[in-house]
Amino acid sequence: MAFIVFEGIDGSGKSTLIQGLCETLVQQNIPFKTTREPGGTPLAEEIRSLLLRIEDEVPHPRTELLLYQASRAQHVENVIRPHLESGDWVLCDRFTSSSLAFQAGGRKLNEEKIRQLNDYATDGLSPDLWVLLDLTVEESEKRRQHRTDSGGLDADRFERERFEFHQSVRNHYLKQASSEPEKWLVIDASHPPAQVLAQLLSTLKEKGWLS
Repeated sequence: MAFIVFEGIDGSGKSTLIQGLCETLVQQNIPFKTTREPGGTPLAEEIRSLLLRIEDEVPHPRTELLLYQASRAQHVENVIRPHLESGDWVLCDRFTSSSLAFQAGGRKLNEEKIRQLNDYATDGLSPDLWVLLDLTVEESEKRRQHRTDSGGLDADRFERERFEFHQSVRNHYLKQASSEPEKWLVIDASHPPAQVLAQLLSTLKEKGWLS
């Protein structure tokens, strides 16, 4: 059993890396659950749509924070904790560190209050490993633009934020990783996906989680 969270600014390659790890887990007959935040349950997905919408009334930063926490509490109790208790690996695209990076780093809300809300929403649950895919904001913008151009998808509310916002988010992620290096794996996301996956798998083997 392992609870691994994947973090990074938009376009860093989290989905690709998670898919690569899933293929390895299947090969080694390890049961797992993939999920994401905000979202992961029907109710939490409804909250996600409120958080990301770009029309009509949009959430105030404090409202945004509380919506994230409501989604998270539902997600932890209905998906993450049950799967962990069943012995499954849980691979989650974003978790509590996103609230710190986006709402404390990006929105400049009080970090201590966010930590308290994170703890309440999760009932103290913490990942075994955080994987930070670190990417410059410049490269992130190039990848997001390519994704928009090729897929025809409109940027969501967070993707439309200014450069300085995303730089603050990235800086806060790096701050978190440096404060607990034993719990964070920081990978240069500018490298090819195969190289990024190889670095992750090497770390998991060193920890004895994979053969």
